[in-house]
Amino acid sequence: MTNHTREAEKLKEDHNLMHTIYGTTILAVKDGKRVCIGGDGQVTLGNTVLKASAKKIRRIYKDKVLAGFAGATADAFTLFEKFEKRLEQYNGNIARSAVEMAKEWRSDKVLRRLEALLIVANEEHLFIISGNGDVIEPDDNIAAIGSGGTFALSAARALIRHSDLGLHEIVESSMKIASEICVYTNDEICIEEL
Repeated sequence: MTNHTREAEKLKEDHNLMHTIYGTTILAVKDGKRVCIGGDGQVTLGNTVLKASAKKIRRIYKDKVLAGFAGATADAFTLFEKFEKRLEQYNGNIARSAVEMAKEWRSDKVLRRLEALLIVANEEHLFIISGNGDVIEPDDNIAAIGSGGTFALSAARALIRHSDLGLHEIVESSMKIASEICVYTNDEICIEEL
């Protein structure tokens, strides 16, 4: 590959990134039989905020499962639909559905190109599903994705260890902290709890 070809590919990639709509930060915290997921409302196109009040958290499978996305918005909606179909196929078994969807995501030529991450949870499990075919169940029952994910994750861990706040308050406070640090995360926070 020549230098000219590499430069052309890089410009094309930069152009595509500037024209992809992204949703950003999701945080999930699980405690015993309860789970709480929060997401900010910001949707960006390149370095421009397109929407401040998007809802990135969904209740799916008869309101028994929570799912949140970060990444390319259209891709995430495709993944929501695929995951919900898997839940129907496996009678709400979230672990089996997550593994089967991740296998499909990794092996399908079209799905492999999707740029999104999902957090899915019910009262029993909390998973991050990636486009690389990964299904990750965090050791500490805290998961975060998106551009502000590491900030929200850090805040949630600190609040769990050093406060008596409930799940809802931990998620809300952690998301607010992330919004103060990450320019792609705002404080229009939506929270769902099971």
